[in-house]
Amino acid sequence: MINSVCISLQLVDVLLLLVFFSHITWAVSSSSHCKQTDVRVIRPHSVTITEFGAVGDGVTLNTKAFQNAIFYLNSFADKGGAKLFVPAGRWLTGSFNLISHLTLWLDKDAVILGSKNSDDWPVVDPLPSYGRGRELPGPRHQSLIYGCNLTDVIITGDNGTIDGQGSVWWNWFRSKTLNYTRPHLVELMNSTGVVISNLTFLNSPFWNIHPVYCSRVIVRNVTIMAPLDSPNTDGVDPDSSDDVCIEDCYISTGDDLIAIKSGWDEYGISFARPSKNIVIRRLIGHNRIGCGIAIGSEMSGGVSEVYAEDIYIFNSSTAFKIKTARGRGGYVRNVFISNVTLSGVDTAIIFNGSFSQHPDEFYDPNALPVIERITFKDITGDNIKFAGLLNGIEGDSFRHVCLLNITLNVTTMSPWNCSNIQGYSALVSPETCEPLKESIYPKHHSDCYLVPNHLSSSGNQNKGSWLLSWLFPGKLHSLYEKEVHFHALAGYVKQVP
Repeated sequence: MINSVCISLQLVDVLLLLVFFSHITWAVSSSSHCKQTDVRVIRPHSVTITEFGAVGDGVTLNTKAFQNAIFYLNSFADKGGAKLFVPAGRWLTGSFNLISHLTLWLDKDAVILGSKNSDDWPVVDPLPSYGRGRELPGPRHQSLIYGCNLTDVIITGDNGTIDGQGSVWWNWFRSKTLNYTRPHLVELMNSTGVVISNLTFLNSPFWNIHPVYCSRVIVRNVTIMAPLDSPNTDGVDPDSSDDVCIEDCYISTGDDLIAIKSGWDEYGISFARPSKNIVIRRLIGHNRIGCGIAIGSEMSGGVSEVYAEDIYIFNSSTAFKIKTARGRGGYVRNVFISNVTLSGVDTAIIFNGSFSQHPDEFYDPNALPVIERITFKDITGDNIKFAGLLNGIEGDSFRHVCLLNITLNVTTMSPWNCSNIQGYSALVSPETCEPLKESIYPKHHSDCYLVPNHLSSSGNQNKGSWLLSWLFPGKLHSLYEKEVHFHALAGYVKQVP
């Protein structure tokens, strides 16, 4: 009799909880910086790279052609802007700089190839928020496509390709013969109004797309790929940037699919440029070493207001990770992740408070990060080894971590490992660790991060509908078809309700 009463009370609690949360706005919306941008905007002036002597044979070095074309187009920047068209062909080049009010447009059969000669990638100063190159002290190589202090820049096309031919850089990295930190494929710095869309990025020497100190950035409908054992080939890394929208992307790389950053230890603290208002939607991908969405470990300038929804991570090491350490300072707060499907992931959620690589010996070990108001909601997973390894810093507990409606099919006997962490949970299976067992409802819901009303979703899609629309589109990009169609159909479709 007592057991039946207890069960009835538990059911009532669950029903009350569901009713309560049905009236709360949780989902991410099309916020203002995610609004559709017309990449086909007509620029009054247009040239083709061949007009400047470029040869698309994959052998001829075309760096001067790109530089001369953009130098010529700069005279039209204040006359409505300009467009540089890259036709079908294989266009070998070293690093070149973009200008404001420019559209770089790649034909569907166009491939921009990064030179395999390191001399074709200039050496530039380190970022002030890092104080040195990320891999080595001192300067760093400039990205293949670079821009600084720009406004209104569009990099797009008909699914053309930018291939960094990064294998030579990976070999130099592994053999420790590099003199400077490796270059990215695309880096825009101190720029506003950036759109990167409808392209494929392959084999970056280092990170693929790196907006740093930028505002109003859209990365949409891109495919990013590198071998799963390629070192540190992150997909998209918003760094000390705000109002960033990343959506409808497929990423398969050797490290994090998306990594949100904001400077490194004392340099990031001093520079004090946070990353905030980051929206990530409809992301599919996998990796072997990194994770799906990471925050850090360089987060000393602060990270806040991160919204991620409609995420599918498969055959990967980790789905979500916050990386930090003593000496980082800064904060990670107001993070909301929902509507997630995982398949074949080693660990669903990791908080790592001992990610202790530092730029130099001058960091302050007493600079402790603040990690708070992190919410995970509506997550399902199959063939998961660990649900969560959530470890904060002694004397600096990560707080207000909230888990709601999470169901993971876990293959290990100890699904959760928690230390120096505080928070709440509801409707979580397998049962979470002791520091998170206190119920969200009724008195702790205000401690959890709820998405503001003006960001409420207009779609409220069925959990599987968005992914099915990706898996069965009218036309698949060939790389996407090879990577996603076979892996995801095998591992996911049977689970879609």
